[in-house]
Amino acid sequence: MLAKGAIKAVSMCMMAMSVSFSATASINNTEVMWHGTVYNTDIPTFKQVLGYDVGERITNYNDMRRYLSALEKAAPNRIKVFKYANSWEGRELVYAVVGTAEHIRSLETLANNTQALADPRITSEKEAKSLIKNLPTSVWLQYAVHGNEISSTDAALFTAYHLLAAPNDAVNNKILDNTVVFIDPLQNPDGRERFVTRYYATVGLEHSADRLSAEHNEPWPRGRTNHYLFDMNRDWLALTQPETNGRVAAINKYKPQVVVDIHEMGGDQSYYFAPAAQPFNPHMTKTQIANMDAIGQNHAKYFDEFGFDYFTREIFDAFYPGYGDSWPVFYGASASTYEVGSARGHVFEKNTGELLSYFNTVKRQFIASISTAEGAANQREKLLGDFYQYQVDAIDSGKDSKERVYILPKQSNREGAHRLATLMAEHGVEVKQATEDFKACGVKYKAGSYFIDTAQPRGVFVRTTFTDQVDMAEAFVKEQERRRARNLDDEIYDVTGWSLPMMFNVDSDSCDRTVSADSKAVLADDTLLGKVNNPEASVAYVVAWGDTAAARFLTAALQAGIKLKSADQAFVLGDKTKYPAGSLVIEKRLNDKELLAKISKIAEQTGAIVDGVNSSWVIEGPSFGSNKTVPMVAPKVAMAWDAPTSELSAGNTRFVIERQLGYPVTAIRTPMLAWADLSDYQVLILPEGDYEQGLGKSGAANLKSWVEAGGVLIALGNANRFTSNADYGLLDVKREQAYREDKADSSDDKSSKVAGQLFTSRDDLKAASIEPHTSPDYVAGVLANVEVDQEHWLTAGVDKNLVAVAYGNDIYTPIKLNSGKNLAWFTGKDDVLASGYLWQQNKAQLAYKPLLVHQSQGKGMVIGFTQSPTYRAYLEGMNVLLTNTIFRAAAHAQ
Repeated sequence: MLAKGAIKAVSMCMMAMSVSFSATASINNTEVMWHGTVYNTDIPTFKQVLGYDVGERITNYNDMRRYLSALEKAAPNRIKVFKYANSWEGRELVYAVVGTAEHIRSLETLANNTQALADPRITSEKEAKSLIKNLPTSVWLQYAVHGNEISSTDAALFTAYHLLAAPNDAVNNKILDNTVVFIDPLQNPDGRERFVTRYYATVGLEHSADRLSAEHNEPWPRGRTNHYLFDMNRDWLALTQPETNGRVAAINKYKPQVVVDIHEMGGDQSYYFAPAAQPFNPHMTKTQIANMDAIGQNHAKYFDEFGFDYFTREIFDAFYPGYGDSWPVFYGASASTYEVGSARGHVFEKNTGELLSYFNTVKRQFIASISTAEGAANQREKLLGDFYQYQVDAIDSGKDSKERVYILPKQSNREGAHRLATLMAEHGVEVKQATEDFKACGVKYKAGSYFIDTAQPRGVFVRTTFTDQVDMAEAFVKEQERRRARNLDDEIYDVTGWSLPMMFNVDSDSCDRTVSADSKAVLADDTLLGKVNNPEASVAYVVAWGDTAAARFLTAALQAGIKLKSADQAFVLGDKTKYPAGSLVIEKRLNDKELLAKISKIAEQTGAIVDGVNSSWVIEGPSFGSNKTVPMVAPKVAMAWDAPTSELSAGNTRFVIERQLGYPVTAIRTPMLAWADLSDYQVLILPEGDYEQGLGKSGAANLKSWVEAGGVLIALGNANRFTSNADYGLLDVKREQAYREDKADSSDDKSSKVAGQLFTSRDDLKAASIEPHTSPDYVAGVLANVEVDQEHWLTAGVDKNLVAVAYGNDIYTPIKLNSGKNLAWFTGKDDVLASGYLWQQNKAQLAYKPLLVHQSQGKGMVIGFTQSPTYRAYLEGMNVLLTNTIFRAAAHAQ
């Protein structure tokens, strides 16, 4: 226990450290942020509220909230702060609206008028012109979706201050007269708090600019991600995270005409803004692109004036529709990404020797923010007019489309169809559910089917996300093939396939005509209705297997202590009712008197359908008492967590199991797996990661011993580089090198000479200059077709055809039959690509290679997914297969 004097000394030391952290600027930063500005002293500064000047310290979450509250208190008629979500860790996410007193007073009117402008079906061209003449344009500035991209939050706060406190600035007055500025200062509070806390914990006597220092090298997991380690800039399609859900709802309310997502990049780079790089999504309009180009030119004016370097048209493309800067495009906004070279702390030494300060990055982000608002003010009427015209064109193009209406028929995957329909409603799409049977394009559909008419304002978004294929520009693709042929890196930035029906494993049709059927509107918060049929059944209850609702029923029942079984094969009851393999059987004789109350509650919570049965007589397939109807267990599930595990894969996987399937996971620090006693756990998951580095031979031996004693080891994606190591004996597959049609040079590798060659053209020279690939070419991400073995207990209830995400360059050999079983594999080269762009050589080599491999080891087993089924939590359609590998595998282990 410390004596009082020691406590006082420690306290003084901490105060001194606090002072040293903030005493990095010798001038008043506020005064130099914008040339010639005299600020109103009625508006509190950073220094007055937080004790440090702008850019002197990295503002944490609580101080961000304090400063916004102080601004709102000082100018309540010109700034309003609204909550829009809670993070997983309970922090409130907010946005601030800054404008004139009249604009702030009329926010609801602004929202209503913008909604009217967004729907030409209810707003005539004449009415639209009147609105355009009188409405301010709306600018939405969103900052720090990646929590370790730190400068933008302080820039956001100073932007709000500047707009409130610079009444005599001509640019400011232009902005306020013509725009309402929405400021989302911190999209990822959990990640930022993780970064800021750990950053200041590494600081010593002075801040280090050395990129080798602890200050510039974050521990696992980095602050980039949120609590569940999601890169939330990729979450704008699936909307899995509460932070994204709340933001989408807020943006959908106001539909701002300009949206900018503000980021950081490597510290050796300068500043990036529009125009974006190729390729552009073909569903973006030339007008939207031109509007952002005009704002980019406005930035260039200020960056030249302030002497800031910048670049455009490189790296950051506008193809994938699930970014924070691309999603708004599909309701009609003009949107862009900004990136500043990051100090990743107080100071960073660039490779040129220049010292990059935190203040410098904050200032550039602030200049770009004000320039964006001014650029929008300069184009007020044009932006509003273009916004209205976008809606007109969207409706007209929907009417003319060969895929005018998308239909999700009533199907066995009822949870997937329901989730996709409500997801689209959450995006702001008008979705209908038929309340009667109907016909469309000559096909009969049952009541309960969903349909979406693309002749609506959000119709372009529907086509972008529902169509099988969105093509990149032919010239861009040709250039990537040229680069690849020369062993240059391609310029494809992210996934090229994202069809939502495919990823949800949902049947979907399209029709070129409207649907005429009685229907009801689908709302984002509609729940999937579960029920118990024949609740007073005398023998048992059965849950048909095959969707995530049934999977959630299983996990909830196990946690409630319900005893149940799962059939390895399909069966038919005596009354001719058919149930797929994997279906759950809950016998009354094995459970207590509260069984009906328990399963009724679980059915309501999960949306599962439970059938009560009065006889266990089975006329086809395994009986309830067969050894092929196995008792299910409630396994303890562990997961590798910490370096060298991929934080994204770990977070995605834990989220899918905990939040989509509803089952707890124990995270174990990866190095501990090399020696820990794992006997309390039945299942261990290795997300993607470099386990050769983290576990090695001793770790493999520990895991092998645990598996042989009855454990289930599941390896995802490139984690199979570890399990497939022949020295470890975990999984009898091998990672393939790139296939080459030409024969390898037979010369002696040790000789200084090679066989003579004759070149007859420059092409021969190019070919001889290229080093042969040792691995298949890297793939940014496509959707690939998969076939599933229908005769194995591990694939029970899984459709015979699935779609997986294929990315990276890992392709594995099939497992030999004397070692295990290939249970799912990619289809032939002519149809393996479901959506996206895939190199021809990869198509050929991926064909018929395994996706899912099973190998028994003693009393346990090793299961390898060669591509991760939890990628970005996109793949609703893979959830049943993942559930089987956890729960059915645990039931089959000895």
